Formats: sequence, structure tokens, C-alpha cells
Amino acid sequence: MSLISLGVIAFLLFVIYDINSIIFKNPILKYLFFIGLLLLSFSTVGLVFGACQNETINYFRISIYGFLSIVMLCFLLYSLFFALPFKETYLDDSKSVCQTGVYALCRHPGLLFFTGFYFFLWLAFDSEQLFLAGLIFSLCNLIYVIFQDRWTFIRYFDDYKIYQKNTPFLIPSLDSLKRCLKTFRQEME
Repeated sequence: MSLISLGVIAFLLFVIYDINSIIFKNPILKYLFFIGLLLLSFSTVGLVFGACQNETINYFRISIYGFLSIVMLCFLLYSLFFALPFKETYLDDSKSVCQTGVYALCRHPGLLFFTGFYFFLWLAFDSEQLFLAGLIFSLCNLIYVIFQDRWTFIRYFDDYKIYQKNTPFLIPSLDSLKRCLKTFRQEME
């Protein structure tokens, strides 16, 4: 099985995890998200190691674009695991959506950072496999966030329809950028 196939399977596990969270609530299936993260991480690391086998490695390009890919990865991890109030999101049964910080910018900022991560990773290693993986994984992620936006989150969060009306889906607007910056300033005070 190819490394790209493992990444695609990860997104299927994410969807099953979401369906389980809303419908079945099977305690065993709640681990599918974590397993999916492991598969996607393993796939990505394998693709990077494969790209490192290239005989014409440009260390200057790797250092510049590799740094930018790490920045995108940090933004992705921040938006998924730190921008959300941890206790309310992961420990409590809060049914209210986070509308501050990067989640004031757009409803799915993680997709932007995810795509940026793979784009800069491809530029760093100039690998056709990384380009293809980044394209396929970003498309899978887009399909996944559309699924979340249209099915999962409407059923999970009580106020998600209001959030949809007030916050752009993916491409930030000038208003959402202002709201995002305002919440960051308030958090810094």
C-alpha cells in the first residue's frame, strides 16, 4: 500500500470518527481520529524520507521552504489544539462553537495551514510524490471540512448555523480579519 493511500485512509477514519461522534457514540471508534492522525503523520514522514533520497538535494531551498512548512505546521497545530479552549472543547460537553482568534478569521483555518504546510514541504524537497500527496491530502481535507461544515458541526454545536452566517467558510474577509485581530488584541491584554 502506498504512503499516499495511507493518508487517504486517514481522512476516511476522520469521517467515520465524526459520524460515530454524532450517531453511534461507540467508545472504541472514538480512537479513529487519533489513528487517522498517526496514519497521516506516518505517510508524510515517509514521503519526506523518500524525497531525501534524491541525489540533488538543495539545502538552501530545504532550509527556507522547510522553515515555512514548519511555520504552517505550527499554525495548524495551534488552530486545531490550542486556539480552542481546551477544557470546553475536549473535556466538557460544551455545545457552543469557538468564534474567537483564528476561528473569527474563517470557519476552517486548519485547512489553510494544512495546505500551506504541504505546499512548502513540496517546495522544500521538489518531490513529485510530495506534490501529489499534498494535492490529494488537501483535496481530502477540503471534502472533510465541507462534510464537517454541512453535517457534523450543525448537529454537534447549538450555535453553528449562526456562526456560518457570521464567519466565512474558508477565505477570510476584511470583516473577519478585523474580528480575528480584535480577539487577539483582547487576549493579549
